[in-house]
Amino acid sequence: MSAATEDGALAGIGLPGSTSADVVPEAAPGALRVPGARVAGDDEVAAERRGHAAVDRRPWTDRTPFERDGSCPDEVARAAARRRSAWTTPLVRRALLGDGLVAGVVVAATVVSLRAVGTDVEAHAVALAGLLAAAVWVGALGALRGYEWRRLGDGVEEFSSVLRAAVAVVAGLGVVAFSLQLLLPRRLVLVAVPLVALLTCWHRYRLRHHLRTSRARGDVPALRTLVVGDASSVTEMLGDLRRSQGHAMSVVGVCTPDPASWEGGADGSGPAAVGAVATVPQAVVDHDVDVVVVVGSHLSGGALRRLSWALESTGADLVVAPGLVEVTGPALQLRPAAGLSLLHVERPSARSGRMLGKTVLDRVLGSALLLAASPVLLGAALAVRVTTRGPAFYAQERVGVDGSTFTMYKLRTMVVGADSMVDDLVALSDRDGLMFKMRSDPRVTPVGKVLRRLSLDELPQLWNVVRGDMSLVGPRPPLPREYDGYHDSVHLRLRVRPGITGLWQVSGRADLSWEESMRLDLRYVDNWSIAMDLQILWKTGRAVLGRSGAY
Repeated sequence: MSAATEDGALAGIGLPGSTSADVVPEAAPGALRVPGARVAGDDEVAAERRGHAAVDRRPWTDRTPFERDGSCPDEVARAAARRRSAWTTPLVRRALLGDGLVAGVVVAATVVSLRAVGTDVEAHAVALAGLLAAAVWVGALGALRGYEWRRLGDGVEEFSSVLRAAVAVVAGLGVVAFSLQLLLPRRLVLVAVPLVALLTCWHRYRLRHHLRTSRARGDVPALRTLVVGDASSVTEMLGDLRRSQGHAMSVVGVCTPDPASWEGGADGSGPAAVGAVATVPQAVVDHDVDVVVVVGSHLSGGALRRLSWALESTGADLVVAPGLVEVTGPALQLRPAAGLSLLHVERPSARSGRMLGKTVLDRVLGSALLLAASPVLLGAALAVRVTTRGPAFYAQERVGVDGSTFTMYKLRTMVVGADSMVDDLVALSDRDGLMFKMRSDPRVTPVGKVLRRLSLDELPQLWNVVRGDMSLVGPRPPLPREYDGYHDSVHLRLRVRPGITGLWQVSGRADLSWEESMRLDLRYVDNWSIAMDLQILWKTGRAVLGRSGAY
């Protein structure tokens, strides 16, 4: 290759701040130097290298962005094999087998039940129906990205794939029945498919629990993660990962513009700096990194694109934190426009289709739960009325969606006139911020303590759900005095209807701080979905049975 051709190839990489196509960064020792090419000035080199490396390694702008260790023929292939054998392949295999088994058994049992009611079904048809159902169900989940290892164990996204697959199967059965003029048994469509979806969610939940338990024991390694960015952004990301339980990332190092000044975060207990931003690919190879997380604004635009090219040959995934705090999942969508990939942030109020589904879920499930809980509710109300003076139910004004007020109902667990005692007890509150809560509240009656521990005092709020004042899942409705003390961002938690339970209730309930509770409520408002609501309802049942954080 001629010098001119080589110059042009390197110019295609592009250098921030360069004014000539033949400018290339100063090569590290051992790197290829282009004959005839002009070495970039100090300012240009510093801009492209994004800080100085802690060790003398190749920058990712070099033709060969990393050096290989001579002890192994191919460290990249070794790391990829480690990722596959350690947990990705076994996890996907377990998901496939479990999902297929669930679908096969449920459909086979449904066909057997048709024989029991006198329908003429051959014995071999049972096995055939089970095998066909397993293949169709697994195929639908695969088409909807239900077996991507990045989604397995991810909670909401994983369960969303299952729900979408169930809808797709029902729609497909309808199309096939209409096209071939077949009369499909109603229990196959209305019973078998929902049951398959429900059992698949349970199987995935158990699989996720197994994965987290195995990670906690050290049997399954987490993804080896490298965090890249300026020191403040890296510190914030490390804090978020520390607070998040059960995530799949294990930070093995950081790369900052100035590794020599990195002290491991605010408390000095963070991971070590393993290089500068310029030497990210080399750090990936040296430390067997699976995922590179870029945070902050230090790398963006063309530089970030070139980094993705440099990481291509390492086999590591590149993840970019968008800088939108707590906004994830369906709320973020990539929208191409004018040749650009633009990140679209969906407004909570714009999700009209999902809001309709949420309303239907609230009314139907809320009515069913209210009917089922009526004997318990009446018994608890009778116990309150007999053991204490005053009414069995307690009505209180609360603030609902967009600041509107409504009357919320609860079983009375305190003495009559408890509201007038708040001012005398506010200094003894166990909670920070605007929420008043006492672990040993003297106003609570003996029966009230039992009702609170079992969360039975919340049952009358099902009537608020049926009326449309509240939702089953959402931020807790505040008192007017609490609402008046909100600052601007906290007001956003009431952009959706308040709920009986919510994200912070299943994440610690009354044991969380005010700031953490509000952060979780705002996360819910930004990211809510039907799948998230179902997951929170499931976790609520576990929290109530475990009586965690209830007093």
